[in-house]
Amino acid sequence: MIGATRRLAVYAYGQPCDMRKSFDTLATLVTGHMGRDLLSGDVFLFVGRSRRRAKALFFDGTGLCLYSKRLERGRFAALWKHEALGAPVQLAHSELALFFEGSELVGRAPAPATPLPLFARARGQHAGQEVDSEPFVGAAR
Repeated sequence: MIGATRRLAVYAYGQPCDMRKSFDTLATLVTGHMGRDLLSGDVFLFVGRSRRRAKALFFDGTGLCLYSKRLERGRFAALWKHEALGAPVQLAHSELALFFEGSELVGRAPAPATPLPLFARARGQHAGQEVDSEPFVGAAR
């Protein structure tokens, strides 16, 4: 499993990549072309021109890990289609999981920048009615 936290940043290389590249050559793309720190713990994603193969490179604290996947049917999303040529594409951790499942919907609908005010509504007035200020615990009283 690649990273277990939501704080994990995922950066996809902004153009098709030669899938014969391994640790050192991909690491050079991360530091040179993407301008990122390889040892940050972030995940760096690379997709082949045919979009049937993808690789993820990341540092797990002890060494570099390289995750590789080849789809037998379908193709990976073309992450570079909606970005400036060569610019790294940033994905959320959940989008990385969708990407490796072969979903085409990766990176198309960004999440809202501000969280929804669920707790603010529960503490104040909702549609002109007073709402109980105690949080719902899930058990009937």
